[in-house]
Order: sequence, then structure tokens, then C-alpha cells
Amino acid sequence: MGVDSGGTDYTTDGADEPDWEPDPGDDSGAVIAAVGRQIKLWREAAGLRQVEFGAAIGYGENQVYKVEAGKRIPRPEFLDRADEVLGAGGKLAAMKQDVAEARYPKRVRDLAKLEAEAVELGAYGNTVVHGLLQTEEYARALFGLRRPAYDEDQLERLVGARMGRQEIFARRPAPLLTFVQEEAVLRRPIGGRMVFRRQLEHLLEIAKLRHVEIQVMPTAAEEHAGLGGSLQVLKLRDGAAVGHNEVQLISRLISNPKEVQILEMRYGMIRSQALRPRESLAFIEKVLGET
Repeated sequence: MGVDSGGTDYTTDGADEPDWEPDPGDDSGAVIAAVGRQIKLWREAAGLRQVEFGAAIGYGENQVYKVEAGKRIPRPEFLDRADEVLGAGGKLAAMKQDVAEARYPKRVRDLAKLEAEAVELGAYGNTVVHGLLQTEEYARALFGLRRPAYDEDQLERLVGARMGRQEIFARRPAPLLTFVQEEAVLRRPIGGRMVFRRQLEHLLEIAKLRHVEIQVMPTAAEEHAGLGGSLQVLKLRDGAAVGHNEVQLISRLISNPKEVQILEMRYGMIRSQALRPRESLAFIEKVLGET
């Protein structure tokens, strides 16, 4: 059955999580709680009150309380400063690795884990450049458009999560990665002219990889199997396949074989109706020249 997760908004990868608080349904909460307890033990051993400790590391007393109680995920700078102030000799700073994954929303980690197991990934996007293809500047501009607006911590968390998933391009053995983007997406200057020019250049660079194909669905196409919205299909090492799609406020992982089969058929038709990869790159170059 498909699994629905709330909290997505035109971001294309399910990364639209509200803040740096652990997901209540996320098993990473135990890790965050353990890290919080260690910080509290080191603080008490140093004879510091929460307010004194917070002042020493540049954080408020309330934030220290939340971290120690496992209610807030400590940022890397928090752990570095805590290690220094408490004389932990690297023991607290070393916990950055333990909380790294927990800083990302659970559904993004779930999707990233699936991507790590994928031997083939196909994605069609009709609103913005797919998350795996975005530059950091484009992603930051995109999240900056979110209403209600994110604060800086939230924004950096989401951008970091998106950039982290792009490690898939360097994986070996390399998975086959195919993308179909609507023409309108390639003409919408998210972030302004220079940010968008760099995004188009990035698409051309990524497309040079032998295991990547990018296609464009022209607006003038009369036949279009993707009018139901964006979709993504992943084929895993064990032979299984899963789907992923999004609409306003919902990010859905799909494992039902019949539903996945429908997405696979639709994606195959979308690719056949889009411009061929070589024609698509020429089209992107043309748009870049006009931008």
C-alpha cells in the first residue's frame, strides 16, 4: 500500500518539514534523546547551569533545555561549541555523525534510502526542476518562496537535505537516471536570471554523465501521458519497484505493485512523447541563450 506523508509544497522531494524538531513518529528520536542526555551529563559535571552553558556557547537557555530533553536536534555548531566549552575532548563533537541523518525529515531519509538501493530511477516533473537536478542556489530560492515562510534554520536544513541526496550521481556502480521536465519549468526563472542561468548550465553538465538522460516535454506536444501530475519510479537491487508522487501537502511512497505498474506505464509513455535526449539538450541550450 502507498504511504501518505503530509508537509510537502512544490518542492519535488518530500523535504518540506517544518523545523529542527524530531518527527514524533521517527525512530531517530532515541538517538537525539541519547545525545541530549550526554550533553546534560557533561554540563552538570562541569558545574554549569543551563543558562550559563547557553551563554558560553551562544545559545539561549530554552534551546539548551530542548536539546538536553531530546526535543530539538542539535546543530553541528552546537555540538562543536559544547565540546569546546565542556572540555569533552571531541566526544561530543563526534556525535555530529550520529545526528546527521536525524536533521533531515524522515520521509526524505526514506526516499534517500530507496535511491541508494535503486539501479534505475525515472522522474517526470511539471512544476520545478527535479530536486536531484537542482543547484544549491535554485533550491534555496525555491524554498525561499514557501508561504508561510521558513526561518533561516529551516531553510538551511531543507537545502542541506536536498543537496545531500545528490550523492546518487557519484554512486558506483552507477544507477540509470532519467528525467523528463516540462518546457514551462525551463522557462520559469526561479531565483532570478543569474540563478536560473546557472541552473540551466547545471542541467547541461549533468546530462553529460553517461548514466543520466534528461528530456524535455514541449508545451506544444498534443499527446501527454503526464497530465495527472509529477511522478517518480525507482527500480531496486532486489528487483522490486516503488513509486513516489506529490501533490499539495502530500508526499506519497507507493509500493502496491498494480499502482507502481501504472506509474511505470505512464512514465514510459511520457518519455516516448517528450523530445529525445539530444534534441532536449539542444532545446535547453536554446533557452539558455535566450535567458
